[in-house]
Amino acid sequence: MSGANLNAVFYADFYHPIQAGSIDGTDIVPHDNAVYRAVLCSAAGLYDPLGDPKIIGDPYCTLFVGRLSRQTNEETLRKAMSLYGRVKNMRLVRDIVTGDSRGYAFIEYETEREMRRAYMDAHHSVIDDSEVIVDYNRQQLMLGWIPRRLGGGLGGKKESGQLRFGGRERPFRAPLRPIPYDDLKRLGIPRPPEGRYMSRFEVPSPPRRGGNHSEREASPAMHRPSEGKAETSPNTRSSRVASHSRHRRSTDRKESSPKQKRSYNARQDSSHWSNRSSGKEETIRRRSSPSVEAGSLQKRQTP
Repeated sequence: MSGANLNAVFYADFYHPIQAGSIDGTDIVPHDNAVYRAVLCSAAGLYDPLGDPKIIGDPYCTLFVGRLSRQTNEETLRKAMSLYGRVKNMRLVRDIVTGDSRGYAFIEYETEREMRRAYMDAHHSVIDDSEVIVDYNRQQLMLGWIPRRLGGGLGGKKESGQLRFGGRERPFRAPLRPIPYDDLKRLGIPRPPEGRYMSRFEVPSPPRRGGNHSEREASPAMHRPSEGKAETSPNTRSSRVASHSRHRRSTDRKESSPKQKRSYNARQDSSHWSNRSSGKEETIRRRSSPSVEAGSLQKRQTP
């Protein structure tokens, strides 16, 4: 590979434990016991990313903040993260036994735009003399995610023996050896992007919600089925179309109602008359028709 591509990097869109343990995303075997444990967890489906009852809020408006100082409390963290937008919810993860901070938190903002602003500006900021890292909510938005406690995660320290790649802080390097495409396909590992790499100075964009982004920014509650207007707009539109069609049909009836009424009455009268005196009419018609025809023939023959 040329020297210009030695600093090229790429980021993971899909989480695979073996790939996350590789510096260039081309490994095909686990290199430590934690990766092997994460592979087993992923294959058996033992981890449910949405099964945590403490998860609240919109994942597209939520940030992960790591490397926090153990002395940082909720008040200090809220004050620091409010510089980038309106904080709606915040959860500083604490040890369930001791109650001490575990050094990371989840911050939910009012809008997705505010979240993205904090994603860009709060990364590597200093809170309580500690340089923090900021990432999007991979637990809910990254397919195949396995957390740190089960052998997955991203980042980490070399001394811990659980170093992971593919994230914002430690991306994959461009492959330095031939890529084993067949083995990657067999294991279901996403292959490197083949030349579509980024520099370390470019910031990877977090996933975006589908649909019109500007409308979501204007009304953050549109994605909520119980409160949003987007869920009821198709029904409203269909009801409007139905009422319009009913109005047109009623207008057509009003325009054509006199003729229809007359024709209906005429049919009703004729049927009523024919039902009551059909026998008499037939008798009169049979008796009178020969004489009428004879009289008309005589008139035609008269000079």
